[in-house]
Amino acid sequence: MYKVVVTGSGIICPLGADKASAFAAALQARSGIAPCPPDIAARLPHLVLAQASADPHTLLGRADQGLDRATQFALVAAAQALADADFSCPPTDARRVGVFVGIGFGGSQTSDSLYARFYNTLSDPTLQHKDPTVMHPLTVPRIMANAAAAAITMRYGLLGPSNTYSVACASSAIAIGEAYRSIRHGYLDAAVVIGTEAMLNPGAMLGWNALRVMAKADTHDPSRSCRPFSRDRSGFVIGEGAAALVLESAARSTQRGARALAELAGYGCSSDAQHLTAPSIDGQADAMQQALQEADLAPEQIQYLNAHGTATDAGDVIETQSIHLAFGSAARQLAVSSTKSMHGHLIGATGALELALSIEALNSGSLPPTAHLDQPDPRCDLDYIPLQARHGCHVEAVMSNSFAFGGSNVSLIARRFTAP
Repeated sequence: MYKVVVTGSGIICPLGADKASAFAAALQARSGIAPCPPDIAARLPHLVLAQASADPHTLLGRADQGLDRATQFALVAAAQALADADFSCPPTDARRVGVFVGIGFGGSQTSDSLYARFYNTLSDPTLQHKDPTVMHPLTVPRIMANAAAAAITMRYGLLGPSNTYSVACASSAIAIGEAYRSIRHGYLDAAVVIGTEAMLNPGAMLGWNALRVMAKADTHDPSRSCRPFSRDRSGFVIGEGAAALVLESAARSTQRGARALAELAGYGCSSDAQHLTAPSIDGQADAMQQALQEADLAPEQIQYLNAHGTATDAGDVIETQSIHLAFGSAARQLAVSSTKSMHGHLIGATGALELALSIEALNSGSLPPTAHLDQPDPRCDLDYIPLQARHGCHVEAVMSNSFAFGGSNVSLIARRFTAP
């Protein structure tokens, strides 16, 4: 078994267009949630969304302008992470470097545009001379779920396996865990892992709205609409963006003199096998306990947990109970927060984003808060770091939870790395 370290990370999300600005915004409890843009508000005026703080195409070259928005986000985050890791590309050991991507709904923007163009052409009498079936020849390559992984391998000359995981809200957490296992067991020496999502378009939002899990807009301040663990929470807010991490074996990173941001030490993964949308206490607790066991850590050795914390009534209560079950008496001393209160729920990208923010907390000793938690739900009785960040904390290890529709549960643990 080989130790696995994180040597670089990158973020583009509703809180900022890079890691530093995103984490600073999280510590300031500054929300990226806002009213919907006009094309969505026309049909769903009651929704709020969390748009990325920068359009990815403005950060990329001309050759990338035709890619789907989710792939563009992935390219931006991967470039930041590789630069942060000082990772030269193509590497001399390119066949030992893989690409692992998590995405919930690949090509959402392209799919929505395709159908909109088709039906607009059919229904608009001024466009009768146009053939509605004529689409861009690269439509399918843009839509395919592995488009982002393919783009990263080609951009950086990475010749190892490229795997794409689509497991709803657990997608990029699983991508991280499976990349970790590949390096830990010696199949690879390094991997670029990306979580990306871009589904803020009318078609996708109509589907999410039909589930009746979306937050109601706060009438006084839309940015406060997502309130995890709060008595008056009403659901989650969909966001967009990407986060990327560079993972390497400790031996490879030491050999090239790289700085290790953290050691990735534990990965737990379980299935509820009971309900498509309702969470399970036992399934979530099992994932956390697996991660603790693999990291060889006792519950009291985790100082901070970034909760899944979606602000749904059942989800927040079940996660509270599952943390109690997994951590036992140590749950009362554990600091927990849901950064979704600020950046929204990035679905397939959320696991990577929240682990990246958790590693920043590990290294800075500053813990991001659960924003807008003025009125805690008494059923959610853990230390949820309400309203304001905490600074000067001693943090040796952090956990990040990602739980998905379909009953998939993932927990990841990162801790301080001590070079041998």
